Amino acid sequence: MPTIIPAIVASSPTNQLVAGTIERRDVGPADVRIDIRWSGICHSDIHTVQGDWGPQHYPLTVGHEIAGTVAEVGSEVTKFAVGDRVGVGCMVNSCGECANCVAGEEQYCLQGMTGTYGAEDVDGTITQGGYSTGIVVTEDFVLRVPEAIPFEKAAPLLCAGITTYSPLRHWNAGPGKKVAVIGLGGLGHMAVKIAHAMGAEVTVLSRSLAKKDDALALGADHYFATENPETFRALRGHFDLIINSVSATIDINAHLKLLALDGALVNVGLPPEALPVKVGNLIGGRRSFAGSNIGGIAETQEMLDFCAEHGIAPEVEITSADQVNEAWARVLAADVRYRFVIDVSTIG
Repeated sequence: MPTIIPAIVASSPTNQLVAGTIERRDVGPADVRIDIRWSGICHSDIHTVQGDWGPQHYPLTVGHEIAGTVAEVGSEVTKFAVGDRVGVGCMVNSCGECANCVAGEEQYCLQGMTGTYGAEDVDGTITQGGYSTGIVVTEDFVLRVPEAIPFEKAAPLLCAGITTYSPLRHWNAGPGKKVAVIGLGGLGHMAVKIAHAMGAEVTVLSRSLAKKDDALALGADHYFATENPETFRALRGHFDLIINSVSATIDINAHLKLLALDGALVNVGLPPEALPVKVGNLIGGRRSFAGSNIGGIAETQEMLDFCAEHGIAPEVEITSADQVNEAWARVLAADVRYRFVIDVSTIG
């Protein structure tokens, strides 16, 4: 029989989050049951609940940045044992058979990967996320959290960390490469840390100079305010790679002109509005405008190991279950530096 556990629940696109309960399936032979200890707050959680990316099934518990300990394993599980420090990110399953899944790119499953919340699970129910005290996940979608990563800071790596690591790795950020990061929020600050650790020359492009000191402390080599028109003149044709981390409309065409020959501007933020692109800005410099999702499971584990090796962890602010609505309001106001993490022990 399914287990009922405490959770933070959204009942509609407009109502406040409230204390409630959700059901978790029984542990199957290949499943891992996790006692959740920390759950990160991602802007995607808010977009989803508010219906910005389409209608949802309510009530819904969100959260896809999950860190906890293994509480139970199925009879066929070989990768994990009770007590292990583990994490779960943005997906909990995929078809496992299509070309992308076979290539280790489960996030691009041609059948559609199963999201950690708001998707149809293997038992036909709707998946429920990490703003809860526990979760049951097939072992192939569970990550090992290295001891070197502070546990309370691990959860955001499962979304913000891999969302920025994946394009930086794919587009070969490293020594000799000039990388710009648009925005210094939950995603952007991780992009700066990771790109710096990879050996790239890192520049932050932010609307104002308000976060300049933070950016330099996080590892950026340079910082420019995009509200200053001189920025776009001074940096024209400068960057090999630009990571756009913001989930709002920006002047993409102005930023495309900052790319060097064969440079790429990669969107990892997902604004609800369209971003019009003038093709001439691509043709004029053999530039690329691309998008990147999270990474596959193997790449996500690689990211965790990379962060452990290089001493990388997100900057977090711990919040309690009864303060989640206030935390969401502050995320919307860009008033967090740089990721909220829910202390799940306060749920219930």
